[in-house]
Amino acid sequence: MKFNMLNTIKGSLMEDFYPPGWDLQRIRGCLGSSPDEALQRQLFWNSGFSVNTCKDRPEFYVKLGFEIASQIKKAREEKIKLAMILPVGPMEQYDWVVYFLKYWNVPCDHLYCFSMDEWTDDQGNSTPGDEIGSFQYAMERGFYGRLGKLTVPRDQRFFATKDTLPSYGEKINAIKTNGGKLVTVYGVGRDFHVAFWEPHFGEDYASDEEWRQAEYRIAAKLHPLSIEQNSILSYKSDFTSVPCRANTIGPGIFLKSDYCIGGVDAIFDYGAATAGVSLWCTLRHGPSRWIPSSYMPTLPGKFFFVEPLAEKIVVSEH
Repeated sequence: MKFNMLNTIKGSLMEDFYPPGWDLQRIRGCLGSSPDEALQRQLFWNSGFSVNTCKDRPEFYVKLGFEIASQIKKAREEKIKLAMILPVGPMEQYDWVVYFLKYWNVPCDHLYCFSMDEWTDDQGNSTPGDEIGSFQYAMERGFYGRLGKLTVPRDQRFFATKDTLPSYGEKINAIKTNGGKLVTVYGVGRDFHVAFWEPHFGEDYASDEEWRQAEYRIAAKLHPLSIEQNSILSYKSDFTSVPCRANTIGPGIFLKSDYCIGGVDAIFDYGAATAGVSLWCTLRHGPSRWIPSSYMPTLPGKFFFVEPLAEKIVVSEH
């Protein structure tokens, strides 16, 4: 008999680790074995949703940066206001957003930027924006500060503090009501989160429809998978430096997007990855509040992934 998690989990320390709404058999059934297979359209995908491959991470950053910059340029040409939900990472994508906007000489005074999340304590107090480690610090220096005279006006940059986050919905609705658009840029987490909207939040809602209305959380409790993902990708495995809570937008905001730009890139040079299952479940699972990213293909937009993430899983011998 070949052993796996499904036939060994009972009575183990993993039995109660995953969110109660996860169907592990269904998640396993989402897995494919090639980039071409990942491109196959599913019935629940929006007609305006497309999947795009990248041969490696540098190509991923260029394509994502081009797509973000193109949406900013398009809104400028259409003479409309553009609200953008922006993640902090990967920061490499902003290198290319800055490059293209400067190359095209596109002013960003029509752009309203909303950071999707921020680390906090248990009261929702975030790290001051001028301190290293805060998402605001990263965005000010990695994006806004590099645009020079083309940059987004300061009063049009919004960060997920406990005072500002609750006003996101109203501000975005005002922009859309007056002819503007909302574009969300996102990555998919190890536990299928979008922003820090975690899968275990599903337990707090009676239905997917109720879940869809939630706009934000203050001092949200992060799942251990999110802690581990960030320790690996951002803290060189130092999990003791990763906060356990964050302020975050919810589906009541990102599911109102007119267009979305997202993807997964978490694979390393030696083949290890944290995002392979995230890729397959996002594209194959179908909408469920227990798999937040499963809703993203129901919206218009482009999804990018690094090809090796979709290749057949090879089990190493130890």
